[in-house]
Amino acid sequence: MQNQSGAAQQWVVLTVWGVVNAVNVLQTVGFLSRVRSGSMATNYLLGFAIMALAIPAAVAFAAFIRLGARWLHVVGPGMFLAFVALMVVVDYVWPIEFRSPIRHRILVPYLVLFFGSILLMGLPMFRVDRHLWFVTVATSTALLGSMILAMRAGVG
Repeated sequence: MQNQSGAAQQWVVLTVWGVVNAVNVLQTVGFLSRVRSGSMATNYLLGFAIMALAIPAAVAFAAFIRLGARWLHVVGPGMFLAFVALMVVVDYVWPIEFRSPIRHRILVPYLVLFFGSILLMGLPMFRVDRHLWFVTVATSTALLGSMILAMRAGVG
């Protein structure tokens, strides 16, 4: 992100930071709701909020490209946008049950895009602001913990 003011860079980085942490918190709530209710109903509704996060992610993606950001900044939001597109198709437009029974042709790309986007949106913050990076580590840990609980309860 050379040749651009720090303020221009900062809002884009903070936007991505907000997106990744919002996704982590929303999906943590989604997994915990599955444990409590045994249903995907709350998770389904939270999916709309995750879809809405594609808007700031797309704005950040475009801004990173315009700012000439390094690939590590660009690929996370791009991967998140690809995840949201896949999620919209398999969970909302043409609902396909791929979690149970497992349909690897859908589940593997779904999980790679989801967790890859979280990792790649959160990773650059390590160099930008270590305190904010630790927040992302905390929300990511909560996400993984809730996912493990859901899997143990048979609703993962």
